[in-house]
Amino acid sequence: MAQYTHEDTLRGSITPERAGWDVLRYDIKVKPDFSNHTIEGEVKIIYRATKNIEGSATVAKIIKGKYKMQIDLQEPLIIDSILKVEPVIMGMHSSLRLEGTQINKLNFERNQNVALVSLWTPVAANYVDSLTIYYHGKPLEAINPPWDGGWIWKKDEKGRPWMSVACQGLGASVWYPCKDIQSDEPDNGASLTITVPDTLTAVGNGRLINKKANDNGTTSWTWEVKNPINNYNIIPYIGKYVTWHDEYNGEKGKLDLDYWVLDYDLEKAKKQFGRDVKPMLQCFENWFGPYPFYEDGYKLVESPHLGMEHQSAVAYGNKFMNGYLGRDLSGSGWGKDWDYIIIHESGHEWFGNNITTNDIADMWIHEGFTDYSEPIFVECQYGKKAADEYCQGLRRNIRNDKPVIGPYGVNQEGSGDMYAKGANLLHTIRQVINDDKKFKDILRGLNKDFYHKTITSKQVESYFSKKAGKDLSKIFDQYLRTIKIPELEYKIKGKSISYRWTNCIAGFNMPVKVNMGNDKERWITPSTKWQQQSMADGFTGKTFIPDPNFYITVKKAR
Repeated sequence: MAQYTHEDTLRGSITPERAGWDVLRYDIKVKPDFSNHTIEGEVKIIYRATKNIEGSATVAKIIKGKYKMQIDLQEPLIIDSILKVEPVIMGMHSSLRLEGTQINKLNFERNQNVALVSLWTPVAANYVDSLTIYYHGKPLEAINPPWDGGWIWKKDEKGRPWMSVACQGLGASVWYPCKDIQSDEPDNGASLTITVPDTLTAVGNGRLINKKANDNGTTSWTWEVKNPINNYNIIPYIGKYVTWHDEYNGEKGKLDLDYWVLDYDLEKAKKQFGRDVKPMLQCFENWFGPYPFYEDGYKLVESPHLGMEHQSAVAYGNKFMNGYLGRDLSGSGWGKDWDYIIIHESGHEWFGNNITTNDIADMWIHEGFTDYSEPIFVECQYGKKAADEYCQGLRRNIRNDKPVIGPYGVNQEGSGDMYAKGANLLHTIRQVINDDKKFKDILRGLNKDFYHKTITSKQVESYFSKKAGKDLSKIFDQYLRTIKIPELEYKIKGKSISYRWTNCIAGFNMPVKVNMGNDKERWITPSTKWQQQSMADGFTGKTFIPDPNFYITVKKAR
């Protein structure tokens, strides 16, 4: 059994030092030094107090430094200082008057990857305030991004610097100070200013709002997103980029499409991106609802790693190949004619970026739904039969090593099965609902009703049951919280057949569609107890074939 530390709790839970404030915006400035693999930067965090912080009723009750805020910044990065604009109040008690403001240097104490910052003055609930953090150092270097993340220092094929970051799971605090938990996104977006040598280009999320040539051979590029954004999605890309622009007429009007790739990859990128992006957007808007970030546009940015779902600036590193680096992950043949990274990582704009889980223990909401976006795309391109075959083929990647949902409060994901098993759970539920219009309405409804929100798995599960008009809770529990795959056991005697569920949780009673001869399908609702059914004429006593779209196993009893 895994053992977790106090540091895991600090990273993965709402500590008292995180509970009193809600992030409204990040303004990040960073300057990387490619030669030394170091960075220096500053981050302004604008926040709203969610409750009265000690002493806010009257100045007489101020206890300097009593309330502490948790700011996350992973070692070995160093905080140089934390500054805050404070009101200057003169007089005593009834004769208090505001004389202006001053910048105070706040005290803080480091606890490994956390800084506990002492506030000087009280803050009343709903009061908007800010602090600015200056920092520098050598950030953790990515070993095998995006899976083993950190700052990426690479050279392109021509030997020129190529830099970026991949930090999902590891956390954005690996390169900038923040409130590093998924449940608190900056409500009013973020800006990212990247200062690089004049010979390079810097790309960030959202739209370019300023490009400033400095007097020291560097240029500062400032990018901004208007929408809430996951901490780990705010990412710099630095290299010898070129760009081109396109537009897509979508459900909410004109969507700006911008592409940034290394100069020598321009023609390959135009062909690959031009083929897959617009059909993908048309398909996903039809199934999931409007692209969630029209204000910030859609971008693909060539990255020095395979790919990541960086909101409005999707990282692309699939080498302009079809499939997953040339392979069809499903083995069905249906995944070889389209670019896996474009489709999968863009699917995250709906599931992961628009809808974000509070805790990474529920990351199947990100990965399972997005993995299911792949068969949805196949269905749009090649039809339902092809999509069924693709989804069934994904099962070969399932290990059933541990539950899909991980432990809460310690920044720990569940099994990697959250991808293929999550997709096949959704495909199974689609069969149970047995109404594709209703199923599509649920997917679109999720993106509408939880638009730009952070949620839990339980909320999604309850939403499905409510909108489907069926209690799906046992199905979710079975596939998400155990490693058991339900086994449909049956036995045939004469013109009767008996069946039951085994290898399942108590009370599991998922209906399933089966073929019992003469190519006629019918629904049965097994339970964990044997049920017997007499069959009509034409039943040969030899055929009992469940619909393969249900992710189950089948066993003939002796």
